Amino acid sequence: MPIEFGLWRMDEGDFQRLSAGKLDDESRLEELLTEDPNMLGRDILIIGQQVRTASGNRLDLLGIDAEGDLHLIELKRDRTPRDVVAQALDYASWVRGLTYDDITEIFEDFDDEREFEKAFSEKFSSTRPEGESGVPEDINQTHSLTIVASELDAATERIVEYLAEEYSVPVNAVRFNYYEDDGREYIGRTWLIDPQETPEPPSKREAWNGRDYYVSFGQGKNRSWKDARKYGFVSGGQGEWYSRTLGQLSLGDRVFVHIPTEGYVGVGTVTQEKTPVAKFEVETEEGTKSILNAELDAPAMDENAEDEALREYLVGVEWMDTRPIHEAYWETGMYANQNTVTKLRNQFTLERLNQHFDVEE
Repeated sequence: MPIEFGLWRMDEGDFQRLSAGKLDDESRLEELLTEDPNMLGRDILIIGQQVRTASGNRLDLLGIDAEGDLHLIELKRDRTPRDVVAQALDYASWVRGLTYDDITEIFEDFDDEREFEKAFSEKFSSTRPEGESGVPEDINQTHSLTIVASELDAATERIVEYLAEEYSVPVNAVRFNYYEDDGREYIGRTWLIDPQETPEPPSKREAWNGRDYYVSFGQGKNRSWKDARKYGFVSGGQGEWYSRTLGQLSLGDRVFVHIPTEGYVGVGTVTQEKTPVAKFEVETEEGTKSILNAELDAPAMDENAEDEALREYLVGVEWMDTRPIHEAYWETGMYANQNTVTKLRNQFTLERLNQHFDVEE
């Protein structure tokens, strides 16, 4: 049972308790939560409102936290306890399968003025660990459910507590009491279960060995795998989202390079950390020179070279083993990601790569 919430007005020599009421329209509560989801005591970014799900019904609010985990927020409205809880569980079964592209599309429908990545960075830039920015490499690894109401009946409380305590379902319920006094409005929040005791869903993340990274190498006019093999580098750019994760790579890290839609083409060890393209030097038959003065297959590697946000950035790599693109290695079930650099945790992928490439264990 939730702890009773009381609110008093303090006058000189007198205390007067305010009577709790009910919001005349719970859609107003939805609007308040959309504007300030911190009312739930959680630092989340709302990415969708009235989101159409696979069942054709609409999830009231969908949020995301700094770790990339999703938060489902469903208002009880006038539904029965069985209906609202069953609906929330149905939405959760749908949400768990959302991909990065799905989440981006949901956000675009919700906010057509900002890109998802930019909104995420603006919201969480000050709360991410040092050296990390933007959307996490592994998004939607877990999710939680919150049922919101202006009143919670005993049946809803009983069902939510049963799911959380007996089956460790990450579900909670919160009641918002409404107060009005002397022309001012107030809202008080009461959780059914202490948020610190709400069950945490098991993480889908596999353990990381502390060394191996995945690198997505997008072929195009700004970068060529032929050049990367010849001169020893990986790169990304033409937008901060594509270059920022290169900063995760440090000397001695091992990278496995993947070309989208093709497969894995190489493995090597980092020898030089993230460097602007104009300052990256390579060894040629004529000696050491800027890569922009070397013979290149990529026709526009120098594009935006003076623009800090858009230019290409390179990371030096000493190759252990590489393949031309037409010999790229891929098996169904192997790991791939939209980010330029991520930690390579997937054991299935690592086992296959260690078998396929000539690598040092």
